[in-house]
Amino acid sequence: MVAVPRLVIAAPASGSGKTTVACGLMAALRAAGLAVSGHKTGPDYIDPGYHVLATGRPARNLDPFLCGEDRIVPLFRHGARGSDVAVIEGVMGLFDGAFPSDPDRCDPGRGEGAVDPGRGVGAVDPGRGVGAVDPAFGSTAHVARLLGAPIVLVIDAAAMGRSAGAVAAGFAGFDPRTTVAGVILNRVASDRHERLLRDGLAAAGLPVYGAIRRSDQVAAPSRHLGLIPAAERSRAATDAVARLAALIRDSCDLGVLLALARSAPPLLQGRSWEPAEALAEAPAPVPTGVRGAPATAGSRFTGPAFTNPAFTNPAFTSPDVTGHGPGRPARPDGPVVAMAGGAAFTFSYTEHAELLAAAGLEVAVFDPLRDERLPRGTAGVILGGGFPEVHAAELSANEPLRRDVACAAARGVPVAAECAGLLYLARSLDGHPMCGVLPAEAAMTGRLTLGYREARAEAASVLAAVGDVVRAHEFHRTAASPAHGHAAAWRLPPAGRREGHISGMVHASYLHAHWAGYPHFAARFAAACRAAAPEGALS
Repeated sequence: MVAVPRLVIAAPASGSGKTTVACGLMAALRAAGLAVSGHKTGPDYIDPGYHVLATGRPARNLDPFLCGEDRIVPLFRHGARGSDVAVIEGVMGLFDGAFPSDPDRCDPGRGEGAVDPGRGVGAVDPGRGVGAVDPAFGSTAHVARLLGAPIVLVIDAAAMGRSAGAVAAGFAGFDPRTTVAGVILNRVASDRHERLLRDGLAAAGLPVYGAIRRSDQVAAPSRHLGLIPAAERSRAATDAVARLAALIRDSCDLGVLLALARSAPPLLQGRSWEPAEALAEAPAPVPTGVRGAPATAGSRFTGPAFTNPAFTNPAFTSPDVTGHGPGRPARPDGPVVAMAGGAAFTFSYTEHAELLAAAGLEVAVFDPLRDERLPRGTAGVILGGGFPEVHAAELSANEPLRRDVACAAARGVPVAAECAGLLYLARSLDGHPMCGVLPAEAAMTGRLTLGYREARAEAASVLAAVGDVVRAHEFHRTAASPAHGHAAAWRLPPAGRREGHISGMVHASYLHAHWAGYPHFAARFAAACRAAAPEGALS
């Protein structure tokens, strides 16, 4: 049994103030001298960037759809290790799950629907009949149940009075499996307004842990895909988190909230997730066209943490991640995998770098906006998600690095690219020349593509074997033409939509996968890197 004080910050709907409260609470508890672990329910990359600023610890996501519900407690334990308290920020409304009607999400021909029987039985609700899917699967309520964590409901009270009590009572009684412990009121207008709200909550029998007054001083700026990432705001983001800490300290009862977190029962399920153990359980076949033996799982890198001034995404700052600027020699621990960071590439799950390091690779972060060369000795390249469309002109202006990336791909260096990475590898983005590795043109559109996906690998690549099934997330307003290469990365049911590009040792796709759910991706990529080094490595 492991005792980890913890609580979940949830809300009736998006836009209620979850991020304001969660980040402010994390920062306020840290300022009080506690080691705080921040977690985000769901696939979102942006909110966890603010969690990093608030806690000083790596970002962590908890997503049953992407990772499997049986991994949620182990991943939580891994992320919360060494902390005094953990704060989990919810996603959307408390009961909003991962199974809306979505033609690309599941394959009805599989027999089990969207449920992968190898990922635990919690996706199926026994009370709804055999094979029926729990509509709350993947929701904040689902994650809270898995963690045995009390829930604090944030209510946007700007346009209501005593009715706040009815809203809270409805959420508290909606699902008997879910424990709503109390409420934080957001956007309260006045003392009189607060009294009305508290009267309503008292009638509902729910405690009020805080009342936050309306303020434009704590609003984080947003754009086409939500909040602007913390890595792009630098000092402004740090100042905003400090203001949130002061706001929550002055508006909420930190002592009562901490006592609530400490009331959570000990965690009984499983062990902590460990990257080396995950790799040891994942076979690493050599990808098609790759020479050499698979990577040796479990050769955990123990070098110092890396802080590169050019790398502004703190989500990568982890004891398992090191690095060196372009031109500096790599440590001789293993082949170097260059991982894109900086303001244009802020989307990556912390566990990806941890898995690559555990597979024996030297993880070196580079900034495509600033660095003119890939790190010396690069034997593999990871181009994650982000906002290259916002920085297209600057990325294009860095012609030396674009040429270096194209040269690496041509020499057979393994490249794995997700979303932003795909755009960077295209010929152009909004008319700006990019790396030209893929025969595709990319541009912003007015259409938001958003949702969970279940896809099947159509061809062997540096990440997946033919037929591998992956659960992923898609989130963008750009489009690439053509949408797929001669060899597509994935086929999405039920219509069989082909997506992404496989070209030589390059795998590029719009889909974001969480490698903690698919550790063989890291093992397979490490095998490709070992086969490429030193022949394909950059000197």
